[in-house]
Amino acid sequence: MFSNLQRAAHIEELKNEQYDVLIIGGGITGAGIALDAATRGMKTALIEMQDFAAGTSSRSTKLVHGGLRYLKQFDIKVVSETGKERAIVYENGPHVTTPQWMLLPFYKDGSFGKLMTSFGLRLYDFLANVKKSERRVMFDRDETLNKEPLLKKDGLKGGGYYVEYRTDDARLTLEVMKAAVEHGAKAINYTKANQLLYNDGKIIGVSAKDQLTGEKYEIHAKKVINATGPWVDQVRDLDQSKDNNNVILTKGVHIVFDQERFLLKQSIYFDTEKDKRMIFAIPRDKKVYIGTTDTFYKGNLEDPNVTEEDIDYLLEAVNYMFPSVEATKKDIESTWAGLRPLILEEGKDPSEISRKDEILESDSGLISIAGGKLTGYRKMAETIVDLVTKKFNQENISFGPCKTKHLPISGGEVGGSQNMDHFVEASANEGIKYGFAREDAKHLARLYGSNVTKVYELYEQNAEVAEKYDLTSVDFAELLYGIEYEMVATPIDFFYRRVSTLLFNIDSVKQTKEQVCKYMADRFNWSDELKSSYMKELDEEIRVRVNG
Repeated sequence: MFSNLQRAAHIEELKNEQYDVLIIGGGITGAGIALDAATRGMKTALIEMQDFAAGTSSRSTKLVHGGLRYLKQFDIKVVSETGKERAIVYENGPHVTTPQWMLLPFYKDGSFGKLMTSFGLRLYDFLANVKKSERRVMFDRDETLNKEPLLKKDGLKGGGYYVEYRTDDARLTLEVMKAAVEHGAKAINYTKANQLLYNDGKIIGVSAKDQLTGEKYEIHAKKVINATGPWVDQVRDLDQSKDNNNVILTKGVHIVFDQERFLLKQSIYFDTEKDKRMIFAIPRDKKVYIGTTDTFYKGNLEDPNVTEEDIDYLLEAVNYMFPSVEATKKDIESTWAGLRPLILEEGKDPSEISRKDEILESDSGLISIAGGKLTGYRKMAETIVDLVTKKFNQENISFGPCKTKHLPISGGEVGGSQNMDHFVEASANEGIKYGFAREDAKHLARLYGSNVTKVYELYEQNAEVAEKYDLTSVDFAELLYGIEYEMVATPIDFFYRRVSTLLFNIDSVKQTKEQVCKYMADRFNWSDELKSSYMKELDEEIRVRVNG
């Protein structure tokens, strides 16, 4: 099982084995590398100093998309490669990724005219190899307003309609990580690489510290990969190998409204009045979220702050494009901020810097990857593991080619994307037999995909305990599965990165936080002091989400 309940056993194995590959960083890039390496037969380990996906990989706009806006920058390679990867990510994990029709309105004197929108979307379809049923459609003014009546009417000329893919970024990361573990990788969270280990100047592993217990130990590996995102230069500093290829950080902020307050029915991609940047407005789970900003950032990497300026910028954008909404700060239910680790390009504004990835090798053998996009995680992993495979081949150690292009991630064994709806209905029928209401069972099936039977079974085995802790069947089933199969270690792991309620249903968090903390305290044998500490941490997280 992929569980913190077996943490001591995981650590003993990490101490006593030599790995072919050790990955530092448990975001989507590290998870993708772990899956690729493990499926090629490499003995693979991964450590993450926070929770999995706690950095950029749970703080994105939650879209697997080709980056239409990069056409404006003539970044054709990024659009083409990531556009094609969208369909692969979708097919391998249709329970965490779903097609989302996006409306791109164009206005008189706006950034996009009808001709540019039509040509750009057609080129996008071509570069991304979009299937026929998802190719762009052009609307006139009335058709555009019919799709979204809240749009600003003054100057509206029409709109382009095309498909992107919405995802739960944290769950995508977790499902890729779980797939890596299912294929033999060893992965553990809350484990920090404090020092790098060398032999004759070549890297052979790390000295690690368990952030939960304080225990220090060594992990040895033939190859070490630095996939730490915003922290990539900090690890390179440990290696004394940072050069002029410095990573620059930009910050993206999102704000969340209740859909009853902001009655948006259609995802919109629009340019702002202030600086003509493109941002998204996306309905999700009876909420609407808006984002993102794009500003240079220097500050706390673990928890980037949301400023008044960030909020004002997004509210101004909302009220410009949707004037009848008249949104104010008090309408914002929650916020989040994430960091993009990009390769420094002198003289460019944040939005102009390319999202391309770059592999950096040091004399010690440390391999670092920087830049890139969520959508391109699998291809980035393939590129870096191809490099590692080549290095092993030079040492007469043979590993095969990439196997992840058509490999379902954990939970993805649902019969392909075309069968997802049927799978949900069939799973709901199964869930009813375990005592779940149909809609609750459908919710669980969409969330966990082909792993949902494990969720049902866990709940059935512990149903009486749910009553003791005054948790609903769904809340308790999700919590049990998170602890047993998704390495949940803290309440925030659960509420933020396993079920996303801290972002999209913060009232639910307020209602269940004490019961969840009590159950976890009993399950993990926390002291009263530790339980109180986690409760305070969760309360502070709620305060920050609500107040920015």
